[in-house]
Amino acid sequence: MDRRRFLSAAGGVAAAGLAAPALARTGGRPNFIVIYVDDMGYGDIGPTGGRTIRTPNIDRMARQGMTLTDYYAPANLCTPSRAGFLTGRYPIRTGLGKGVILQNDKRGLPLSEVTIAEALKPAYATALIGKWHLGHVAPSWPPMQHGFDLFYGLPYSHDMLPLALYEGTAQGMTQQPVDYPQLQQQFYARAERFIDDNRERPFFLALTLSAPHLPNYPNPAFAGKSAAGAYGDCVMEIDSIVGRLIDKLESSGLARNTLVVFTSDNGPWFEGSSGGLRQRKGGGGYDGGSRVPFVAWRPGVIPAGRRCNSIAMGIDFLPTLCAMAGLPNPAGVELDGLDISAVLTRGAASPHDELLLFNNEDIAAIRTQQWSYVVADYYLSYFLSTEKRGYPQLYDTRDKSQDYSVASLHPDVVKAMAARLARAQAKFDPMRTGPKSGIIRLPPEWKEHIPEMWRD
Repeated sequence: MDRRRFLSAAGGVAAAGLAAPALARTGGRPNFIVIYVDDMGYGDIGPTGGRTIRTPNIDRMARQGMTLTDYYAPANLCTPSRAGFLTGRYPIRTGLGKGVILQNDKRGLPLSEVTIAEALKPAYATALIGKWHLGHVAPSWPPMQHGFDLFYGLPYSHDMLPLALYEGTAQGMTQQPVDYPQLQQQFYARAERFIDDNRERPFFLALTLSAPHLPNYPNPAFAGKSAAGAYGDCVMEIDSIVGRLIDKLESSGLARNTLVVFTSDNGPWFEGSSGGLRQRKGGGGYDGGSRVPFVAWRPGVIPAGRRCNSIAMGIDFLPTLCAMAGLPNPAGVELDGLDISAVLTRGAASPHDELLLFNNEDIAAIRTQQWSYVVADYYLSYFLSTEKRGYPQLYDTRDKSQDYSVASLHPDVVKAMAARLARAQAKFDPMRTGPKSGIIRLPPEWKEHIPEMWRD
């Protein structure tokens, strides 16, 4: 089924008032707010072990809700992560699995892809406020092409120039210069207006803050307030926005019918804490690149103070929100994400048998509930396929830092994981937009310094 036919069919289902037990229990379709921050590390906030930067509001959200300790972003870079988040599919399927969209890049999210906003239509009012980074050239631009009633934000990361702040609706687009220290506050103020304008109907709000991505421009009210420099000040500003949002929902009577999720698009870049996880943003198949904070909050529905280690990924948002709304998944669309509503409401076991961790279009690791099988690494700044060198890495997930491979102790597990990898590669390699990364050939003068197993 093509995209237009899906939207027409979805409208018919919504108009018919699809019944669901969850809706009967909660009194109607819930609102959804996803706070999707930029380049925040696992160790930057209190619920996932951060101690350097004070985050009292996110801490409060976790005390009143659930923290998923083993949640992964759809990718270890901005653009593919956002593609996976909005479509429920591994980014390689969308054509945006490789790298990030730069200013002169013509790529964009294909109109054939069905986003969360489109899947929730017409039952929901929809907005994306903050960073888009899924294409800034027609037809992928503006985001209203992808089911959003409102867009207020940036076309790409705030380290890319030229940069303007856009506001768009079906009636048109306006733009204004960017005032960096005020930017996150502007995003939040526009989010509040959207909530006020739609308090009488269900809404989906993707609040995709562009901080704490470098460069850091904290609002003057937060400058110099943290013990972690400008980066920490930006995290404190984000935490304040979370607190204001929770207070807003509580004071307006929307709290018990609104699911709020706080998470990040990938791991930390030059600054920020990976919380002891190995590697960082773009870091091959290791956890530091894509394992990120995830806190869910909805009083009376999400159990308070729970920590759950069931594996999950950002590709799960679309099917989960559809299930919670009592709406079907997009017809004719092959999703990779699964409904994790039972994980969020009961701490159930993950519906995933495995998660694939991509580095660009390469499958760099496979994560199951017990094991991490890493087949690609960064070595002396070069991307290397350890699989091709006969060096499988198997980590027990209790080894959070992935310090010690136990492949030699569990050859049967390695064999089973290698079979998983072969099946996944057979499925996804044909979707590539370019050749495999493979092994980058090293300069001849380096040869004497490189172990034999890494040489050409």
